[in-house]
Amino acid sequence: METGVVGERDIMGGLMKGLTVIEAFSADRPRLSIAEAAAAAGLDRATTRRCLLTLSEMGYAAYDGKFFTLTPRVLRLGTGCLAAMPLPRIVQPVIDKLSLEIGESTSVSILDETEIVYVARAAQRRVMSISLMPGSRLPAYCTSMGRVLLAALEPDRARHVLESAPRPQRTERTVTDIDALMTILTQTRAQGYSLIDQEVEVGLRSIAVPLTTARGQTVAALNVGLAASAETMEALAERYLPALRRVKAELVQVLV
Repeated sequence: METGVVGERDIMGGLMKGLTVIEAFSADRPRLSIAEAAAAAGLDRATTRRCLLTLSEMGYAAYDGKFFTLTPRVLRLGTGCLAAMPLPRIVQPVIDKLSLEIGESTSVSILDETEIVYVARAAQRRVMSISLMPGSRLPAYCTSMGRVLLAALEPDRARHVLESAPRPQRTERTVTDIDALMTILTQTRAQGYSLIDQEVEVGLRSIAVPLTTARGQTVAALNVGLAASAETMEALAERYLPALRRVKAELVQVLV
């Protein structure tokens, strides 16, 4: 095989289908029947059944006779990826220090298509109803880190990403309109940070900045999560942005 050339004969179709079935499970779909998994994965029932039974045999899924659920063994796949990435090792001690300094939870994430994936987190207190940790995912369209990462894309690419997945109205404040979101991304790109006021979840605010390389390429996002209060978003930005920007400047020399 020539270097860099992948032919159809080099692709393992069974592995692709198995991974597609794993991706059919989500926080909204933790338990799936064969028919439900087939519909979510876009595969026929017979193929999906073989994939699920194989996952069950290997310990990656549990089966109660009707429904399949993923087991903690699946975390080995994501943990291996995170362990191999230099980014978490670089940023974790930095955000640990930042979190202690400001007394709030901080996180770093990367963009994976329409979602952000947490790669590092320093929690001071819980401000969301769900627990966040490395490997956790949230939609990009309504999160501060997601908007920072989307703003780093070419506008046409950002619009395509936004159009590629549902944008549910998570709270009454959630912006879901494509044109409105594109306007927000333009503003985010110009000002260099994103502010979210209870769009992901009622009671949660956040501020994010991009983490860039020395060449100006955005590789991740850094945020601070805050409980909603009477304080204005402008006042919160004035309070926390200097620390976030200082960390961004500190990391720019080591991120590649």
